[in-house]
Amino acid sequence: MGLFFDDKDHVFQPCDFRHVGLHRTAGYILGVDPAEKPPCVALENDSRPVAEPYVCIAVQSTTQCKYWNNPNGWREIVAFLKHAGYRVICIDQKPTHGTGLIWSHIPNGAEDETGDRPLQERARWLKHAEFFVGLSSGLSWLAWAVGTPVVMISGFTHPTNEFETPYRVINYHACNSCWNDVRVRFDHKDFLWCPRHKDTPRQFECTRLITAEQVKAVIKTIPGIGTHEETRIQKQPVAEAHQ
Repeated sequence: MGLFFDDKDHVFQPCDFRHVGLHRTAGYILGVDPAEKPPCVALENDSRPVAEPYVCIAVQSTTQCKYWNNPNGWREIVAFLKHAGYRVICIDQKPTHGTGLIWSHIPNGAEDETGDRPLQERARWLKHAEFFVGLSSGLSWLAWAVGTPVVMISGFTHPTNEFETPYRVINYHACNSCWNDVRVRFDHKDFLWCPRHKDTPRQFECTRLITAEQVKAVIKTIPGIGTHEETRIQKQPVAEAHQ
C-alpha cells in the first residue's frame, strides 16, 4: 500500500504511518479494521532443520540506526544462549555488512546459515526455533508470521511501529523513536542516518545504551527458557562439567 513520508495533507493516507505503525497503515488506507493479525503461512517443507533445540538470530539491517550498536551485545547474548543449551543459528542474508569504515559481522559463536536463501527456507528455520532474537527488520516480521516468539531489539522505532510482542527491548532513558517522529525525514541514502545526534557522542545511543543484561532479562521471561541447560550439563564429560 506504500508509506507516504511527505503526505502532509493526508491525500494518500488518512493517518500518518508513523503514528499508527507499518502494518496498520494499510487498514487505515483501505478503511478496514486495522487490528493486527499474523498471516497463515504454509511451507512446502515443514520439517525441522536440526534435532537439537536452537534459537535463530539476525544482526544485520539496511541502515546503522537499525542495528544493535552495543559493541559487546551480540557476543554476550550468543554466549548466554549457548550456555542455556541452545544452538544459535544466524540467518542473515549477509555475514558482513556495512559501509565505509563501519561494518558488522556475524557474532562469534553463532552458526553461519547466512546467504541468499528463499523465504520459505527462512520461515522453516524460524518456525521450529525456540525463539528469534533480532531487530526491527523483515526477519522479525517473518518470525511473527510463523508464530515464533520474537525478542526485538530496537530503539529508533517506537513499539507501536511493529507488531505487538511481549519481548520488546527498548531503552526509554536514551534518545528513541526518531523513525516515528513526523518532524524528521528518513534519508534512505544515508547509511549513518541519526537525525538528532549525528556526528556527536550521542549518535545511535538508542541501541548503544541497550545492554546485554537488558536483553537477557527479557529472554528469561520466555516460557521454557533455560530448560535445556540441564540437558547440556548432563551430556558433558564429568571432568568438563566440574571445570
